[in-house]
Amino acid sequence: MFEYIAAGGILIIPIMLCSVVATAIIIALFLKLSKKKVVPEGVADTAYKLAVSGKMTPQHINQIREGSSLGKVLAAGLDSVDQPRHLMKTNIEETGRHVIHEMDKYMTTLGTIAAIAPLLGLLGTVVGMISVFSVITSQGVGNPTELAGGISQALITTAAGISVAVPALIFHRFFRSKITDLAIEMEKSSMRLVDVVANASPQKRPAAVAANQPAPAASGSEKAMAAVRAAKMKKTSVGGVG
Repeated sequence: MFEYIAAGGILIIPIMLCSVVATAIIIALFLKLSKKKVVPEGVADTAYKLAVSGKMTPQHINQIREGSSLGKVLAAGLDSVDQPRHLMKTNIEETGRHVIHEMDKYMTTLGTIAAIAPLLGLLGTVVGMISVFSVITSQGVGNPTELAGGISQALITTAAGISVAVPALIFHRFFRSKITDLAIEMEKSSMRLVDVVANASPQKRPAAVAANQPAPAASGSEKAMAAVRAAKMKKTSVGGVG
């Protein structure tokens, strides 16, 4: 294996570095994007119960926030429980963008490796072929040993570049899809929190407020009946005196 690497020339070094970096990123993303760390079970239900319990404290919110990526989004909603619905939704969306950006942190590097690795291999191919033609120009085609060095460099760098690029591209697409799925799941949970808080808000006014309201004004027919009764009482009292 070392002989093949040595035969690849100087350009095999950046290709190998790309391979090491891509491997480290893939392992890190597998650990970072674990569903248990991003959207663990029970966190959303706990947030819903706290939102309607009336016993929520800053300690409870911090505990949810520090537990997972979903917890950070839900904690932003819990911090805004007393605010209007649109403000609560805005705070959740802002926190969600930050969380997704954090999840997406190493994806650009992995995609870059997937793009440049075959180009480095192609560059190695060009350099190897230049070496071959230089040998042909100076020594002719009668020395196959000298020609084989440039040809092996061209083939090895090409194979190495493709070998690094293909897995990097596959895992880049895989993690991109996974981040999208996790983001949608977090969005659903956070929007449900908004609905839970909105439905739990008091919809009925206290009875005391209704009692303190002024009585409705009497209608025209009620006023007429009252006037008739007053006239009859006055007539009866006058007749009794006479």
